[in-house]
Amino acid sequence: NIFSFMSAVCIAISVMQKSKKNSMFWQIWDAFFGSLATWVLSAYAALIISVASVIRNVLSYKDKLSKSVTFVIAISSIIVGAIFNNIGIIGWLPIASVALYTVCVYWAKNDQQIRYAMFVNMVLWGTHNFYVQAYSGVVANISLCVWTAVQIVKHKK
Repeated sequence: NIFSFMSAVCIAISVMQKSKKNSMFWQIWDAFFGSLATWVLSAYAALIISVASVIRNVLSYKDKLSKSVTFVIAISSIIVGAIFNNIGIIGWLPIASVALYTVCVYWAKNDQQIRYAMFVNMVLWGTHNFYVQAYSGVVANISLCVWTAVQIVKHKK
């Protein structure tokens, strides 16, 4: 849907940014559009996780993401994901992705570390999307992985 497309555009813009703060600004919009996409699709577990991502990204953008809030968001994502996971091990890939990325956003000190975390995030989501036959998502994830890898090389210090 159009919201998923807008989310992907925001991710692509976010990995081009030269500061963590600017990257987080675009990832706020990524998570916002992702929330709308999951709401339209009635994917309520994903909606909850997407809203948690909006909160995480806003707090990170404002330099207010604390260790305790990071822990709560990561653990909540795992619990919600575990409750609603109905596809076994493949269903754990997005759960792991969100929890891992939440911790990485907290620990990352610069834009390049965010790019590496985003790359891993896209690989996990792409693998999930392939196995659930969400091929448009696979194309988006592969495109974003390539784009992120280009940005990693381009911004290598």
